Amino acid sequence: MDIIKRSTGAWRAIACLLAAAFCLATEVRAQNDVQFTQYWAMPTYYNPAATGSTDYLRIRGGARLQWVGIDNAPTSFMAVADSPLRLMKKKIGVGVVFGQESLGLFSNLTVNAQGSFKFRLLKGEMSAGIEVGYFNTSFKGTDVYIPDGDDYHDPSDPAIPKQDLIGGALDISLGIHYTHKYFYAGLSCLHLTQPTVTMTLEGSESTESQEYQTALRRMVYFTAGSNIQLKNTLFELQPSMLLKSDLKLFSGELTVRAVYNKFLSFGLGYRWKDAVSVMVGAEFKNFFLGYAYDYPVSAISKASSGSHEIVAGYRMKLDFSGKNKNKHRSIRIM
Repeated sequence: MDIIKRSTGAWRAIACLLAAAFCLATEVRAQNDVQFTQYWAMPTYYNPAATGSTDYLRIRGGARLQWVGIDNAPTSFMAVADSPLRLMKKKIGVGVVFGQESLGLFSNLTVNAQGSFKFRLLKGEMSAGIEVGYFNTSFKGTDVYIPDGDDYHDPSDPAIPKQDLIGGALDISLGIHYTHKYFYAGLSCLHLTQPTVTMTLEGSESTESQEYQTALRRMVYFTAGSNIQLKNTLFELQPSMLLKSDLKLFSGELTVRAVYNKFLSFGLGYRWKDAVSVMVGAEFKNFFLGYAYDYPVSAISKASSGSHEIVAGYRMKLDFSGKNKNKHRSIRIM
């Protein structure tokens, strides 16, 4: 949820309305996860079972500047790393996720550890994964602003916090992921327990009569993609999709990318009723750099020129002494 600082016109009204949503002993729903346009480049962020799905140690970092032109619009940074390992002659995957996001007067921090178990299935590899982590959120109550002449909100309303708040909670996610020579697909449930964070005065251990709370909605993600080699050319097509739902609302994104000589890539994407995207990328000696631009197709376009996103990363081949029977070609540019 975005609580926006000083702005003009409608954005001031929105800031007040959202601030007033902090009610006594009630729950406030915050934005759950960063919506990366280059989701295919950071698969483990959306599914812990995708860890170790290649024979590489993969490290990726992404930064997103959303809705340029709107004061205090979301800004996000995410870093992920994953690797396959051998445990008692079985292949497993391990990974970590670190993220920081600012949304209006909210600031969220995520730190997760991931693990997955793998086995052969129908000429491919099936993986089941778990993620355990810590979610921390803070709210800048000292920056709440109610404009003069507001007929809807009382500056003295105790339901609107005037001090800075902070809180944290344990977070658990599960997922399954299947990788084949020609395609991949995964299904995950993030924030499985829908953790509720009770926010208290920052730097204070005292209990207050009023409780301010925020919650992570349980989210279901489905990801899929394939690799299509165009005959007699150096081009490959890599279509992919990401679907998500909190079991009440649904959103989806489709992407088609063309890769030239395993070096340059460019593509187009569409997020349902939200944005159209263009993206370019390059991979050289295990280094990857990608850029995406989103142009909003919703009412946000009246206030924003769009969103910018950069993803950079590195991969390193791991040596399993030639005994890895589950080797397969990665169908994503990793």
